[in-house]
Amino acid sequence: MLLSAAGPAWAHDAIHLSIHDTSAGIVARFKKTWTVAQVRTQSVSQVLAALTPEERRILASKHLRFRIQVPSEIIVVRDAGLGKQPFWLEERGFTKFGKKFKAGGDYEWDLWKRSFPAGEVELGVNSIDGSGRHYAVFVKPESDGAALEISDLYPGQLRVQPAIPGLKPYVDRDEKFEKLPEALAGSTLIQTVYASRSNCKLVNVLTTTDHPSSDRPDLAVLTWAGDPRTTQSIQWRTGPRIKKGRVRFQKKSDYHRFHASPLREVGAATERIETPFVINDPSVHWHTARLVGLEPGTRYVYSIGTGRRDDWTELAEFTTAPAGDAPFSFVYMGDAQNGLDRWGTLVKNAYRERPDVAFYLMAGDLVNRGAERDDWDSLLFNARGVYENRPLVPVLGNHECQGGQPELYLKLFDLPRNGPAGVRPERAYALHYGNALFLILDSNLPPESQTEWLEMQLSRSKATWKFVSYHHPAYASAPKRDNKALRNAWTPIFDKHHVDLALQGHDHAYLRTYPLKNSKRVNDPKKGTIYIVSVSGTKHYDQDPRDYTEQGFTKIATYQVIDLQVSGPRLVYRAYDIDGTIRDHFVIEK
Repeated sequence: MLLSAAGPAWAHDAIHLSIHDTSAGIVARFKKTWTVAQVRTQSVSQVLAALTPEERRILASKHLRFRIQVPSEIIVVRDAGLGKQPFWLEERGFTKFGKKFKAGGDYEWDLWKRSFPAGEVELGVNSIDGSGRHYAVFVKPESDGAALEISDLYPGQLRVQPAIPGLKPYVDRDEKFEKLPEALAGSTLIQTVYASRSNCKLVNVLTTTDHPSSDRPDLAVLTWAGDPRTTQSIQWRTGPRIKKGRVRFQKKSDYHRFHASPLREVGAATERIETPFVINDPSVHWHTARLVGLEPGTRYVYSIGTGRRDDWTELAEFTTAPAGDAPFSFVYMGDAQNGLDRWGTLVKNAYRERPDVAFYLMAGDLVNRGAERDDWDSLLFNARGVYENRPLVPVLGNHECQGGQPELYLKLFDLPRNGPAGVRPERAYALHYGNALFLILDSNLPPESQTEWLEMQLSRSKATWKFVSYHHPAYASAPKRDNKALRNAWTPIFDKHHVDLALQGHDHAYLRTYPLKNSKRVNDPKKGTIYIVSVSGTKHYDQDPRDYTEQGFTKIATYQVIDLQVSGPRLVYRAYDIDGTIRDHFVIEK
């Protein structure tokens, strides 16, 4: 007989607050007492050594709680990749037994057991660095035939299930344990909450930036929120003492005249960004200026400052989009994410080799930790000399959504607000440049949330070239990955309106498909869509052979230059590695 109830025996809120308040107190103490050097070298062992006995006791026992009516063996099935975590297993007398096993996915699990008398059972946090899959809990009566009753579960989402193959270890995920070792036969599973695996993250909560702010404007980046022919958004950072921002600008042709007219000047909107866990730079001001009423196809120079006489930056420049059909080029890159200093070399090489490109499109996962400002500091610092002279067209990846929402991404970039109804503005948007339409989609959201808008944008477009960009690929590259729901929702619309290229990321290898229509190869790119996956950073995945792959390779970071020529019209595509070697190319003529 099995009973599952979140009974009144436990003061649930108090238990929850005990873990929460203890963790918050630990972080607050570290913030006051740790040096920058300690923060930069922190590890699991370092953090554990700094805990008080009471903090350690709470973290080891107040995460899960339930009551058993008969003496039982409690078996913790743990992500074997966690090493010495959870830290409390051995401390509390759990012993490792049996062999590692796979339950159906790629992850290995191992088994830990301990006998408990009838009564309450308390278990601790999953990890203190936020890593690993949450452990599963199995309960097995010590006496054969004993009637097991499990009650008073905390937190209240926990549920009990018979331990049979195909069961779900978590209440909040659909994954299953397809296989179970013999040692779990006759036991009962307590389904845990996967999302609580990082409830007590103490390692790398405090961080530092390698590029702290100052009174001097820096980290400038160009984007578009309006028409690229007549507007330009400019964003930059200062330290918290600088509360205002200004931009001076002028047509470059006027600036070089002997009797140059005075530069035009506009103010910026300023927002304070608080990141208290960046201990060496917890607060900055982010400034955004929108220049409007510009002339199409025109080069401008600009400088940013506060309005004071001597604090203006050196001149940078941008060029507005052409008024009509005109040839142009752009760079497309997949995930930067890791190794941003090395990525910076790649993007600067691209700029040096092709200074004529109009903008840079990045297909998501620009950074690894999208909720942590030091990663954004690193990205923009390493793009110095490029993104203040050529606009960035960003796409949302899953890493920008760290913590659930892409808050920093949306604060840092001023983007078009013309996306689908019901989708938060700037997560998805349309951009018209020259004779091309670019539809930027958010593959972190249900694809159905954008299908009506996608259909409308493509059906109304008279653009010669149509591009879509989103993060999770419709046709995967990495082993055992498949974004079927996205493919089913979006690719029929691409087929119907003949999208030329789908520019994707996420799978950290290079893939170019044959032209595809209805998920089948066609012999002419004028009849199908070419889907591309690329990676520009230092993190790389393996690649499975697929029947839709025309070109594929791994462990090579690339940037892609796409030239759109009016005569023809003609598209020339080239993929380059960091050294400028061409790794792939093709031509589409219409």
